[in-house]
Amino acid sequence: MDKVTKLASQKAVVIFSKSSCCMSHTIKRLFYEQGVSPSVHELDEDSRGKEMEFALSKLLGCSPAVPAVFIGGKFVGSANTVMTLHLNGTLKKLLKEAGAIWL
Repeated sequence: MDKVTKLASQKAVVIFSKSSCCMSHTIKRLFYEQGVSPSVHELDEDSRGKEMEFALSKLLGCSPAVPAVFIGGKFVGSANTVMTLHLNGTLKKLLKEAGAIWL
């Protein structure tokens, strides 16, 4: 849990992902297209990935645990929430406030 919390606060946008997850791919692409350079942690490629996935499941109370998006060190949501924020225009505001984009 400590590792997840620490990683989530190290950059303006942090995404916990799995390289084989299509929703993770979609969310990463969304951020790249917004001009954001997120810190991406591929849980299936990390030696402590299973442990972090379990911690995310407990912390977030959801399954699957990825993609899990943190903006400004705070958990924003998974794919559905992030896409909703994007569609209603709130995501850009959050990204600006966190210093992830300047436009």
